[in-house]
Amino acid sequence: MHNFHRNVETPAADFTGAMAITNSAPHEFDVVRYVVSTEYASISAFQPKRSDARVAPVFMVLETVDGQLVNIEINNNAAYGYDVRAELIGERGTVAMNNVAYTRIDSALAQSTSYDADWRTRYADAYRRQNRDFLRFAMTGEFPATAANCWDGYCAAVVAEAGVKALHEGRRVPVQMIAKPEFYK
Repeated sequence: MHNFHRNVETPAADFTGAMAITNSAPHEFDVVRYVVSTEYASISAFQPKRSDARVAPVFMVLETVDGQLVNIEINNNAAYGYDVRAELIGERGTVAMNNVAYTRIDSALAQSTSYDADWRTRYADAYRRQNRDFLRFAMTGEFPATAANCWDGYCAAVVAEAGVKALHEGRRVPVQMIAKPEFYK
């Protein structure tokens, strides 16, 4: 699976590569676990140099306990727009989550689409659905069929912690989680 998470610019001047791993990448860590239905075994993280003082992209390679490979790019200073994409490569085909473009301009023998400045437009409907599910849960006590739980948060945090260690130490780091509590099985 390939993942790209690009923002226009960092939210703070002192933003670091480690913060990209703990702030932006957990979304990808979580989505990949959901899509491929497995846990991570290890993570490697790399950060090239930029020509300026801004934080450079962070590239991660993760191995799953089932032997799958995942790469994640977090670029918090992509400049051109908010761009989150993923592609799952299978044995008989691929499926891609592409940039959402509601409009396209066709003019002067060319086509163009635009990017959003941040995540709000792209995920507005998802947040509305999440809020409706929460209200339904509060009224009925019925947990949504598809929802994250504390275990998912724990897993993303453990992978992020291992990713920061991998970035700082320049080596592949094992992802070591506690046994999954019975409550979540």
